[in-house]
Amino acid sequence: MQIQALDPQSQAALSLLAQSDAYMSTLYPPESPHLESPQALAQPQVLFLGVWLAEWLAGCGAVKVVKDDADEPYGEIQRMFVHPQFRGRGLSKVLMEQLEAHLRAKGIPLVRLETGVHQAEALALYEGLGYDRREPFGPYASDPLLVFMEKRLNN
Repeated sequence: MQIQALDPQSQAALSLLAQSDAYMSTLYPPESPHLESPQALAQPQVLFLGVWLAEWLAGCGAVKVVKDDADEPYGEIQRMFVHPQFRGRGLSKVLMEQLEAHLRAKGIPLVRLETGVHQAEALALYEGLGYDRREPFGPYASDPLLVFMEKRLNN
């Protein structure tokens, strides 16, 4: 297994993100998930990671550093996805740990995310990593299909 920064506009990343989009469209109406575009993931305040198993891009995840006026800076987890063929190997947990380590290194004390109610595995992962449910944050509105979570990072 190899985890490394990945260009979200690369062919491998675009293919995996398209699979993620297709999967999400089977679970939720188009207005519910907030999926960052490859262009948004390529911004300087975003770290986009890929996890490779041999020559296969098995999964990806990103964290965006958010500094808005109403709150302390935080990291927002985006586009966590592991190809179904590679699930059950702990890849999401390793990706999350790397994304959290990136935030700690930048001195960002808080990480937030949104996920969906139909993603039991994702909810179990995040809860197992110490994330607590919270109200919508930033630009998000309340949505019965979405779950908002956060975790305070210990530096």
